[in-house]
Amino acid sequence: MAIRVLTTTSALMCLAVPASAQDMNFNRIASFRVADNLPDAEETSAEIIAATEDGMTLVYTDSPGASIGFIDITDPANPTAAGVFMPEGEPTSVAVIGNHALAGVNTSESFTNPSGYLVEIDVTTQQEVGRCDLPGQPDSVAVAPDGSFVAVAIENERDEDLGDGRVGQLPAGSVFMADLTEDGQIDCDTARTADVTGLADIAPEDPEPEFVSINAENEVVVTMQENNHIVVLSAAGEVLSHFSAGEVTLDGVDTEEEGALVFTDTITVPREPDSIAWIDDTHFAMANEGDMDGGSRGWSIFSQDGELIYDAGMAFETAIIEIGHYPEQRSGNKGVEPESVTFDTFGDTPFVFVGAERASVVGVYDVTDPSAPVLRQLLPSGIGPEGYVTIPGRNLLISANETDDEGPRAHVMLFKYQDAPAVYPHLTSAGMDELTGWGAISGQVMEEDGTMYAVSDSFYAMQPTIFEIDVTQTPARIIDAIRVTRAGQPAQLMDMEGIALDGEGGFWIASEGRSDRLVPHAIYHVAADGEIEDYVTLPEELLAVETRYGFEGITRVDDMLYIAVQREWRDDPEHHAKVLGYDISSEEWSVIHYPLTEPSTGWVGLSEIVAHDDHVYFIERDNQLDARAVTKIITRIPMSALDQMVPLGETPAVLEPELVVDLLPHLTSTGGYVLDKVEGLAIAADGTMWVSTDNDGVDEHSGETMLFSVTAE
Repeated sequence: MAIRVLTTTSALMCLAVPASAQDMNFNRIASFRVADNLPDAEETSAEIIAATEDGMTLVYTDSPGASIGFIDITDPANPTAAGVFMPEGEPTSVAVIGNHALAGVNTSESFTNPSGYLVEIDVTTQQEVGRCDLPGQPDSVAVAPDGSFVAVAIENERDEDLGDGRVGQLPAGSVFMADLTEDGQIDCDTARTADVTGLADIAPEDPEPEFVSINAENEVVVTMQENNHIVVLSAAGEVLSHFSAGEVTLDGVDTEEEGALVFTDTITVPREPDSIAWIDDTHFAMANEGDMDGGSRGWSIFSQDGELIYDAGMAFETAIIEIGHYPEQRSGNKGVEPESVTFDTFGDTPFVFVGAERASVVGVYDVTDPSAPVLRQLLPSGIGPEGYVTIPGRNLLISANETDDEGPRAHVMLFKYQDAPAVYPHLTSAGMDELTGWGAISGQVMEEDGTMYAVSDSFYAMQPTIFEIDVTQTPARIIDAIRVTRAGQPAQLMDMEGIALDGEGGFWIASEGRSDRLVPHAIYHVAADGEIEDYVTLPEELLAVETRYGFEGITRVDDMLYIAVQREWRDDPEHHAKVLGYDISSEEWSVIHYPLTEPSTGWVGLSEIVAHDDHVYFIERDNQLDARAVTKIITRIPMSALDQMVPLGETPAVLEPELVVDLLPHLTSTGGYVLDKVEGLAIAADGTMWVSTDNDGVDEHSGETMLFSVTAE
């Protein structure tokens, strides 16, 4: 059978919006791995980011890497490492004027003895050309639009291990300003410090300025996050206005971290804004991340005299929930945590871009009417979006994503404003009667009529769910959530990794066991309404050799169930995984071996098994991400090969799979890095193969779920 793989454009863009909606949208075109600038560093991060005046070079701060990095984006679809500047201390923020970068550097000996300096770097030579001492620990840096001066938020942050982690803890913060010469040089002799003590209702003696932004009238707006206060200053440092950021009452909030997505609570919390950006000379937008006492899970627009123009309430978080990016493990804290906000005009449209740190999403809002912003898009980011830069002259939006761990590395992501459909999201629950969160999609199956069902894994242990998905819509839409129950209650001790149809309206579910958590390896027979009707446990021959890397997929052919085991068990040869058979009628087990690709790094295992026509298809993948990923493939064997299966205890034959599709080009086709867990495969009657990735419940993951098709002829 010939296989025709849809191209990047046709396969993935078609998942977003109908072809008739060919209006302007932001789509990700590339990702830059920050470690490429510091290949020997154990940890790197992209935090605050800026661009040179010509828009050809990006400059970002990397606190764990103790560097200021440069990225060449002459070709924005192929960003390349352009070197680093290593300051004496920890870089915290950066702004650019012309071809000069101005970066705040923290050199504090302690919380009680803060210090730092502002360094100026020639981007071309990557050499220091000036510096000014600062009156404490710097945070945000901003340059006036006319290039006349620079402002720095001197945070002098608190010690969270003291005083229950609250302000006030002296010394107090302030706002530093200094003029810039006509050629963009810092004039340290003009330095002045704005005193912002005595203004906030919360710890007025200890303001902690967090973020600064300057408008065209050279007015500086400052957030004091811990103090829940906003201050507007003149260029001379005089207080023009100040006011509390206030609080918000939110309905439909998930506040329990119990392994389920339940949006029923009501809370009242202070906004506690982090970043802030002017949208004109009298209004600014701010991201209400929260710190000590809350965070309102959204963003707001205020006028500089303190009038609330707009508040997102739960609308931003709700939209994120619908695309599967809600971080359930943060329910008891600050939810999606909007941390970053920036503003610019593309074409004739003014946009506010809001970054949700924990959901790893960028919200794109049309603010033509500041009192009624319109959410145009949600863009997938790397983990922990921290800073943005816009280059409207090149139709570019860039996000810097700070999180870097043993899994995905920190990335800078580039988006282009283009006349094309929005590529993301690939899957949504928008339009359902009840707000439905989802994530951790781990197995799929498709009806003859094209209806797809998918299961979520043990990340939502208290809410196991079968999702009914309509893939004829773009994006694909979840239209029902069937809760899996035992005696009418949410079924526990399950890790659903595979699903098959029973031919009578119900399902067979493969649950991956984990003995150390008392989760059994089992096959469950589930009715159409989600109630477990029966189950099959492993025989002693298999229990004696099992490991935690168990069932990852299940498929049915008449009375036979075939189950893919992810990795070797204790009795398997190296790089061989079991494919098990279970005869529903005779209750007999059988086995054959699948030869896994030998990994260069990490491990390789099976993630799915699907019978279709005369073949059985598998997903085989390694556990690597980004440039480290090697094996993400669909293979197949003739159905007749399973005739070689033998009873347990006999020596299994070895299958001879053939390659059908290399999935790596698909996994990079939306401009992101390669995702680890390619886990779902469903095949339609016409041979179209639908592939999905597991987003790990947005836990140490960007939350991005890909769902794309590969068509067989």
